Amino acid sequence: MTENKDQNNNPFSKGKNGNNLLKSPKFNAYWIYGLIAVAFIALNLLNIGQNPKETSWQTVKNKMIKNQDVERIVVVRNLLEVNVYLKSESLDKYPDLFESSFDSPSKSGPHYTFPIGSIEQFANQLESAQSNISDLNRIEPEYTTQQNYFSDFLGWILPFALIIGIWFYVFRRMSKGSGGSGGAGNIFNVGKSKAKVFDKESNININFKDVAGLAEAKEEVEEIVEFLKHPQRYTKLGGKIPKGALLVGPPGTGKTLLAKAVAGEANVPFFSMSGSDFVEMFVGVGASRVRDLFKQAKEKSPCIVFIDEIDAIGRARGKNPNMGSNDERENTLNQLLTEMDGFDTNSGVIILAATNRADILDRALMRAGRFDRQIHVELPDLNERREIFEVHLRPLKLDPKIDPAFLAKQTPGFSGADIANVCNESALIAARRKKDLIEKQDFLDAIDRIVGGLEKKNKIISVDEKKTIAFHEAGHATISWLLEYAHPLVKVTIVPRGKALGAAWYLPEERSITTKEQMLDEMCSTLGGRAAEELTFEKISTGAQNDLEKVTKQAIAMVSIFGMSDKIGNVSYYDSTGQSDYSFSKPYSEKTAELIDKEVKILIDASYKRAKQVLLENKEGHRKLAELLLEREVIFSEDLEAIFGKRKFGSPKLEEEIKQIPKKEESKEENDTESKAV
Repeated sequence: MTENKDQNNNPFSKGKNGNNLLKSPKFNAYWIYGLIAVAFIALNLLNIGQNPKETSWQTVKNKMIKNQDVERIVVVRNLLEVNVYLKSESLDKYPDLFESSFDSPSKSGPHYTFPIGSIEQFANQLESAQSNISDLNRIEPEYTTQQNYFSDFLGWILPFALIIGIWFYVFRRMSKGSGGSGGAGNIFNVGKSKAKVFDKESNININFKDVAGLAEAKEEVEEIVEFLKHPQRYTKLGGKIPKGALLVGPPGTGKTLLAKAVAGEANVPFFSMSGSDFVEMFVGVGASRVRDLFKQAKEKSPCIVFIDEIDAIGRARGKNPNMGSNDERENTLNQLLTEMDGFDTNSGVIILAATNRADILDRALMRAGRFDRQIHVELPDLNERREIFEVHLRPLKLDPKIDPAFLAKQTPGFSGADIANVCNESALIAARRKKDLIEKQDFLDAIDRIVGGLEKKNKIISVDEKKTIAFHEAGHATISWLLEYAHPLVKVTIVPRGKALGAAWYLPEERSITTKEQMLDEMCSTLGGRAAEELTFEKISTGAQNDLEKVTKQAIAMVSIFGMSDKIGNVSYYDSTGQSDYSFSKPYSEKTAELIDKEVKILIDASYKRAKQVLLENKEGHRKLAELLLEREVIFSEDLEAIFGKRKFGSPKLEEEIKQIPKKEESKEENDTESKAV
């Protein structure tokens, strides 16, 4: 095996048929070019065949000219040197010419050479040296210019060759990066589309069975597949097949996955491209790629064109004018709009696009006739999360007790990508603990880590700070337990996670609408931490910064968006489309702005006063809860029930689900370590 390998790597070895690989067409041409270049340099540097001996003018004058052994003297103007040619019968007088067989001169010469300072000076010296020689035997110097091809190459050709080589290398790399149909090594293909083409032979393994939840969105895209498979069913009644569909929704909800499922189900060519792939540093490249993309799509129709993150080129025009300069993004968008109007509805080309920022898209892009359908892909609800868990749990080795429905209830507000992350993180946690199966506690720890961040057990916190944190978190927990519409508590911890020094976990009820009373209870519960600090220590800290930010935003929304203020009335100053024609930032007067500020402050102050009142009425329970939290660092809903009694409000079913959550046992060794670190 070693001999064969060496033989294959040797370009001078014989091939299978006994032929020399130098004669094979597979022989690398760069070897030949390299040998030619080496030979050229060697000929010029070594000057083979023309190797006169170095001498001096004194030797030539006192010996060669005096003895009349010189046949010719040639002055090389450009090199300022003199070549001396001896008579053939006089060569034997100079044995130093025959010291080496390699250096042996030809009979024709030149035989000796020596440098000179200037041509005029040498002419005078030669005339003086031959003053005693007759005119018949006197040697007249010959003047010539010797061409040095190597110097010419280095001085003139090489710089241009280097510039051309660098230019070719840079644009070859750029063309390689362009991918797609542009092809590598051709700069003129930079305007070609970079779309990845998936056809029937591409083996796309994703179909609608792999897309969990998203029932309504899946139904819409399934109909798009039917348009391509059976267009006559829809066109025989005079209807027109939609040109495009826009997938709109938050990040991680499965928009790209839906598009891949369409490609797997439709069994037609599928062009996939990102919006940022259209825009390059060259002017006009984006529009050129749009034209090339639609040209390829028409040639392979029926097909689907998918543009991910279309907001990269579809941003509303005219929002930020560039002082009259050429805007490549707008040119690309204009070409996209033109192309979408330019092909026939029955051409079999359907455009799919995805974005999570539909509010900034240009109106012309959203109108009927271009993207006829807008498919909203929202965050999954409880049942959809259960379906998504079932998909992601398939490849995992699970404890038989794991229930996807239970996990779905622990992850309200999670997207599909978040759920995939939970499953992966739980597997890593179980492997870190050297388990053979993934258990329920591993999933709960994974959820805690994703929501709250990495647990920091060795963070140094003083005793006073720890006490403040405990009473702060106990204030949140107390009020959430006692108010009707506050979210039921799952657990509270004062172990730092991420940037938070303490955290509380709640299991909110999923609502389609929220009432004013529910929002006020949530605000009161959020302000419970700051209220607990003031009542207990008669001073406040920066620990409530996140709570205040949340409450302020919620109060502003209640007053200026949801119309929940009596003085402001049923008015909403929110533009849900994001494409307001007004040039000013606030669609209300300064007087109204002042009124909004007052109403926001009234709401927050009322909630804060209410929070302090609830804590004063349950002062002893709040103190016991904080002390228990200081002692154990983590408490659960059962601990609150033991202190305050059974919760009077909320869904009994939801309360029962909270009790099913397993409680992680903290070992005494872990608690001792944490106490020392504090």
